[in-house]
Amino acid sequence: MSAIKAQLADATKDAMRAKDKVRLGVLRMTMAALKQIEVDERIEVDDARALAVLDKLVKQRKDSAGQYRDANRPELAEVEEAEILILQEFLPQPLSDAEIEALIDEAITSTGAAGMGDMGKVMGLLKPKLQGRADIGAVSGKVKARLTG
Repeated sequence: MSAIKAQLADATKDAMRAKDKVRLGVLRMTMAALKQIEVDERIEVDDARALAVLDKLVKQRKDSAGQYRDANRPELAEVEEAEILILQEFLPQPLSDAEIEALIDEAITSTGAAGMGDMGKVMGLLKPKLQGRADIGAVSGKVKARLTG
């Protein structure tokens, strides 16, 4: 069992004992997402895949919260944001902008990227290092700006 999955299982048990229904619901939903992958693909989810799932769940909630705010439904946005906080407990510490810039520089140098045609190579190298630690979409924008400029 991956370390992240074990942490989620322990946190689920703690939430049950504490009768924390909101936290328990979020954790069970996360465990169900991981279990769904295991059943569909007949694999054991590793930490990298678990991070990708957590990252996806956080992104979905951020999108939902933004849509709720746009629709003037702040109470629903607050629920989504509370879920984000619970999910983020299981993600590694986010990287600073300076650390992200250094990783981008390193990836561009190591791939010998010269233009937009090399964007896939650079992102392929960066994605595993950044998974769960940075917004991949924002990093992609930075790489694109660096390669076109």
